[in-house]
This record gives sequence, structure tokens and C-alpha cells, in this order.
Amino acid sequence: MTASLIQKKNLIIAGPCSAEDEEQLIQTAMQLAREGKTDILRAGIWKPRTSPGFFEGVGTRALSWLLRAKNESGLPTAVEVATPRHVEDALQFDVDILWIGARTTVNPFSVQQLADALRGTGKTILIKNPVNTDIKLWIGAVERFQKSGITDLGLIHRGFTSYSDSGYRNPPMWQIPIEMKHLYPAIPMIVDPSHICGNRENLHSVVQKSIDLDYDGMMIEVHCSPHLALTDKEQQLMPRELTALLDDIVWKCAVSDDTDFVLQLDYLREQINQVDQELLELIANRMQLSQHIGKLKRATQTTVLQSGRWNEVLQKHLSRAKKLDLGEQFIRQYLEALHMESIRQQNLL
Repeated sequence: MTASLIQKKNLIIAGPCSAEDEEQLIQTAMQLAREGKTDILRAGIWKPRTSPGFFEGVGTRALSWLLRAKNESGLPTAVEVATPRHVEDALQFDVDILWIGARTTVNPFSVQQLADALRGTGKTILIKNPVNTDIKLWIGAVERFQKSGITDLGLIHRGFTSYSDSGYRNPPMWQIPIEMKHLYPAIPMIVDPSHICGNRENLHSVVQKSIDLDYDGMMIEVHCSPHLALTDKEQQLMPRELTALLDDIVWKCAVSDDTDFVLQLDYLREQINQVDQELLELIANRMQLSQHIGKLKRATQTTVLQSGRWNEVLQKHLSRAKKLDLGEQFIRQYLEALHMESIRQQNLL
């Protein structure tokens, strides 16, 4: 069996957002190869655009350029596919890795068609998170490819669509990919900082965060002349800029053979385990009190939901949390979850 191209820690997949012409693609590939940091060359062949009239990729004829780039640079290649015809064309030009885009992952019909088209090919498949924050769609895509016999799978975290101004093009919402890592610990998780950031300025912080979270690598957009790029010029780096970025990252490992470090970590983790156990017991006690309140409300025909009381409690605890240097969003989510469980407990009576 051929060794997987993605089972490598600190995997770097790099290349232009779009394959615009043969010279641009070859030049980018050769520069990346000379820099010596890139493991796999990526390029957009078919570009799904939000609105018509924008550059939507060269299409199938660019695959011959990609094959030439592969042969001359020595780098394996990766492209996005969205239809069975894309798969057929990519296989004809010996593309090594195929990825499923965020707009495709949201559609189970499209995912199933691709899974059927790739059955028995032995290709490496990377699955981007869906554009919306529905982890079940991401899980479903993984399951469809697994049921089609695809075993060499990877996940790409490219951020999620949001209507709030978070400073990101696609806010990372790290808790969702962390949950996917928990569900699929054997499947590599790769960050796509280009689409998360939408600019060059924030790339370093997002890449560093992914390393801190024990991601397995990254897919990053690199162009020989970013200022001339036909798509997403603001987020693409030059090959030498990629090298500078990677050299500035603090690379970390998941385990350490430092005995003192391991002992201190085990001690602190045991303390956390004890605190977590006490928290669960306190929450259980709180729910017992909620049940008693529920009985009183039922006996007096009082509504379970008391909006005024809830708003008062919420504001009081948010103010207290701020003094304790706890994040407002975290505490708000925690209190709302606690409140909903209290209501559920009272409605059970």
C-alpha cells in the first residue's frame, strides 16, 4: 500500500488560490520547491464564486499545467472537486489529493455523488468544514466517504460564515474543529488560515493558534505575484514570505520526554480532574434545588420561565465573572446552558 501523503506532522500544502495561466503556476511551483518548505502543491482549477461574473477558474485545461508543475517541481498536487466530472478529469491528470470545498460539504447529495465517484480510487480526500456551523454536516461528509471505502481522509478547518464583524473573513470558531479532532483523532486536521483571515496580516496568529492546538498542518495560499492575482489577492503570500512565516512559528509537540514537565503536568491535570468532579456535584445539587422550585411553581400554578428573574441573575453573574477575569461569551453560554437545563428539570415534574 502506498504511504499516505498527509500522514505527516506539520504538513504544508501551498499554492495559488487559482491556476490563472501556465507560467504563473509553474513559476509558483518552482519557487515553492526551491524554498523547500512545501510538501504538496495546491491550485484552484474550478472556482465556485458567490456571484457570477467573477473569475471562476480556467477549468479542465489547467490540469495539464498542474501535471507539468508536478513533474518539474517534484511536488504532489491537490485540487478542489465539486462534481463527479471534476473527479474524472482530475484522475486523468494524476492529481494526488482531492479536497471537498466548504460550499460542497453543506450538500449531502453532492457529497454522496463525490463519494460514489471516488469509490475504489485509493485517493487521498480532504474535507473542508461546511460554511455554516453545523458540525453534523462535517461528520456526515466523513461518514459518506468512509462508507464508500475511502480510508485516507483529512479534515480542513477554513472557518465559518458569520454576519458579525469579528475581524476574520471566516471566523475560526475553534470549538468546532476541536470537537471533530475529539471525534476523529486518527484523521489529520489541517488549518486553512488564508480563508479564515482573508488577509496576510493575521495569518501568523491563526497558524500559531493551530500549532498550539496540535493541528497536523496547513493549507495556505501562495502566489508568485500576489498583487496580480485574479482571486483573493489580499490573502496570498509570495513563496519567500511563506518561508518567513513558517520560520517565525513556534513549533510544538503533543508530548514531551522531559520528566519534570510530565510530573508537573500530571499533578496539575489531577487537580483539574478534582475540580471538574466537584463542579459536576455542585451542578447536580443545583438541579435538585431547581426541581424543588419546580414543585412549588406547579403547586401554585406559576409559570416555569421567569424572565425578569433570569435577566437579573444573568447580569449579576456576568458582572461577577468580569471581576474574576472570565470571558463574557463563555460565562454567558455556560449560564444559558445551566438555565435551559433548569427549565428542563422543572418541566419534568
